[in-house]
Amino acid sequence: MESEATSETTNPLPALNFPVLPCPFFRRPAEVVGPELVGCRLVKRQDDGNLLWGVIVETEAYSQDEPACHGYRRRSPQNETLFGAPGRFYVYVSYGIHHCVNVVTDRAEWANGVLLRAVAMPGEPERVAAGPGLLARRFGLTRLDDSCPVTGEHDVWLASRPASLASPKLVTTTRIGISEGESLRLRWYLRSSRSVSRRAKGDRTPSRDQAWTPVQEDAA
Repeated sequence: MESEATSETTNPLPALNFPVLPCPFFRRPAEVVGPELVGCRLVKRQDDGNLLWGVIVETEAYSQDEPACHGYRRRSPQNETLFGAPGRFYVYVSYGIHHCVNVVTDRAEWANGVLLRAVAMPGEPERVAAGPGLLARRFGLTRLDDSCPVTGEHDVWLASRPASLASPKLVTTTRIGISEGESLRLRWYLRSSRSVSRRAKGDRTPSRDQAWTPVQEDAA
């Protein structure tokens, strides 16, 4: 997918080998965007200019019309970003302990978003970012990143899938860690990854020699 053109002043150098996902990608319901984000890349430009990146291997969708969504009952300063324009990070603190990173989707004035649950990192332990809190910690994402765009104007962005994951095989299953709407099948993960936070019942973790793992070639 080709990225939209942006000026040098607003998009200083998102790296040609990590093309950003364009805004229209996020202007769709979370249940559509969620599975399509699996295989895409989360990229961060670090202070020294080097790029930290990984492949998203697990996501969950949330929408205002179902009780597990933060915007279901009320709109507040804490969840205001979720009601804003699509294509921005919505970062919140879970249980006062760890940060969770979401991407706002669909349309403004309608709480809708995708939680990034797990990322596979090239050359790092396979479970270093296998869970929302671990993911946020590895990328150093906090409430300071809340409302920042994911489309290249910020030092953290979302990039398209590498060629090796052009047609990933996904598992569709129920979400994790919620008390309402738990039967909705709104979680997706890369079947061949060992970096998933939790697999569906009966789905065995692939052996290391059969699992897919990101390599530096996936940066191209």
